[in-house]
Amino acid sequence: MPGTLFLCATPIGNLEDMTFRAVRILKEADLIAAEDTRNSIKLLNHFEIKTPMTSYHEYNKIEKGKKLISLLSEGKNVALITDAGTPGISDPGEELVRMCYGSGIPVTALPGASACITALTLSGLSTRRFAFEAFLPADKKERKEILAGFAAETRTIVLYEAPHRLVKTLEELLDAVGSRRLTVCRELTKKHETLWQTTVSEAAEYYREHAPKGECALVMEGRSRQELREEERAGWMELSLEEHMEYYLSRGLDKKTAMKQTAKDRGVSKRDIYQKLLGHN
Repeated sequence: MPGTLFLCATPIGNLEDMTFRAVRILKEADLIAAEDTRNSIKLLNHFEIKTPMTSYHEYNKIEKGKKLISLLSEGKNVALITDAGTPGISDPGEELVRMCYGSGIPVTALPGASACITALTLSGLSTRRFAFEAFLPADKKERKEILAGFAAETRTIVLYEAPHRLVKTLEELLDAVGSRRLTVCRELTKKHETLWQTTVSEAAEYYREHAPKGECALVMEGRSRQELREEERAGWMELSLEEHMEYYLSRGLDKKTAMKQTAKDRGVSKRDIYQKLLGHN
């Protein structure tokens, strides 16, 4: 029988957030795969965990992943931990999980700390629907595309950012979406945790003058759905009724369906569209 891959969440700052189950599994596992063994050894020493460790990170995830799959196939149990938080969330753990499924190896998760969820629940913004982007990509083209997508995003957006890049990211957000409401969550669960309900523009102005310290999670409100609908409707109203209908007819919709969609776009009834078209003929 193959072993099991355990995804073990670890504290994002406060060691008391470690779960009893996670401590037990880390002690019982045959091997711990850690993103940074130098960082994780502090956690293991604190809880007197003597299980052997091996490194598993972004730059060795394929080669080391194959070795871990081999051990799991032999019946060894492997616990995966990241530097902080839940493995597989914005880290190479997702690749190992895919490899396990491809090899028929069981995977289970031990719930625990997550900076994304912690920041979201503390933000004071809507939590029903949210988009998690983690760290914005370094590639300029990809970064620009993601920022542009935020302009129409109606869900609450959660981002991570390092202090030395915070001002640049806030300025880019301001250019992309304007001054939406924002909660800056700094040093979550740690001694100097701070939560600041502000706006994108106010935060950018403040941190230009005051050098930010500590890792931050940014929680930004989404675009108003009503505002987005009004903007879309204004765009459709720039077309004549005939042009609007032709847009849908040229895409294969029958006349009845095209009239229904045109009416929806313009915020009127299908009967109104019919009568106006009839009056134009």
